[in-house]
Amino acid sequence: MATASAATKLNLKPLADRIVVKKLEAEEKTPGGIVLPDTAKEKPQQAEVLACGPGKFDEKGNRQPMEVKVGDRVLFAKYSGTEVKIDGIEYLILSERDILAIVG
Repeated sequence: MATASAATKLNLKPLADRIVVKKLEAEEKTPGGIVLPDTAKEKPQQAEVLACGPGKFDEKGNRQPMEVKVGDRVLFAKYSGTEVKIDGIEYLILSERDILAIVG
């Protein structure tokens, strides 16, 4: 699993209310112990936040602080964000509104 330092090394700096995350691996077994092949696994919806933008501006020009921070584990909408691959590592860039919950 990548850490916050991975995003720092890449100098990824998301803008406005964007967040850079690293997807966490999907379960390889069902609760009953059946091993799933790669084609049967669901797309992971859980990720670790690696970098956060400064937040977006409201109608009055005030910056809205981000609700998530680096290191948070989050759940995100299934088909949201933009996937990017940098130095062989896949990242997902999401808007804060695509984050459904903070885990734990």
